[in-house]
Amino acid sequence: MPDPSGKGMYIVNGKPSGYLTAYNPKSKQFKDIASENATQPAISHDGKRVMYITAPSRDRTELWVSRTDGIDKIKIGPSGILITNTWSSDDSRLSFVSEEVGKPPKIYVTSSKGGSLHALPWDGGAIQNVMWSADERFIYINSDDRAGQDGAFWQESVDGSPPEKVASGCGWAFDVSPKGNFILSLISACDKVGICEYSLVDRKCTPLLPGVLTFGLLFDPSGKSFLYAVPGRRDVTIYRENWPDGKAIGKPQIVLKLPFAFPLVSGGNAYDFSRDLSTVVYARPSGHADLYLLSQK
Repeated sequence: MPDPSGKGMYIVNGKPSGYLTAYNPKSKQFKDIASENATQPAISHDGKRVMYITAPSRDRTELWVSRTDGIDKIKIGPSGILITNTWSSDDSRLSFVSEEVGKPPKIYVTSSKGGSLHALPWDGGAIQNVMWSADERFIYINSDDRAGQDGAFWQESVDGSPPEKVASGCGWAFDVSPKGNFILSLISACDKVGICEYSLVDRKCTPLLPGVLTFGLLFDPSGKSFLYAVPGRRDVTIYRENWPDGKAIGKPQIVLKLPFAFPLVSGGNAYDFSRDLSTVVYARPSGHADLYLLSQK
């Protein structure tokens, strides 16, 4: 915008910012984990730790692991454009993705306490998520570019075997059952929106809750039900669906209603909750703008 007095030009420059916050539903206490632009939280199976991404600059992100109260922070992996994935079933290892312009994304496996990185030989398209198998021998990779369809997942050995396609058209994979025989998935586009299961034994995709739109699915520790969140204008509701023997039974039940709202997606997933519902971690994106006067000398 030109300065009315003719001294120069006004320029507005915006910068994203935000917090990553943990909420304890029992005590109703809040705790900020990261006080910089942070998102993509992923809570460990035992609910004690969380990995997340911070963005100190526009072209660089960092991966951190801390306790869910923000203590004992450890920086994991290289700097670059990073994406959090998931924890192994015993929480000793985790996976994440590193992206570079013009190159296939790289999948890394490392100790949850930091240390050496092990890269897996993925040479396909963009990756939406990576999950561990129940026995920790394999990972499942969400990527639709190679299949040309919405929702394809692949299987690859943690030791680095060539990836093999598991399924197409069953949505994005989000969690593996404790016995390792089913994958929970979500179809989020077109006319087939809903939660599905994929049987790794029968190689069959079955709709469970048609019409449900969320972003994130978790089996509870028993493996007899699963949990998902649905956002509202002023709150977020977490539902539980009974799931004995691989079948959805009855209507979903409300197990937790959070008295505040947050986005499910912000630069990736913007929230996660522990399987025992003792902790909810969510991003609070915001931003500020600076006004500059560019003058001529």
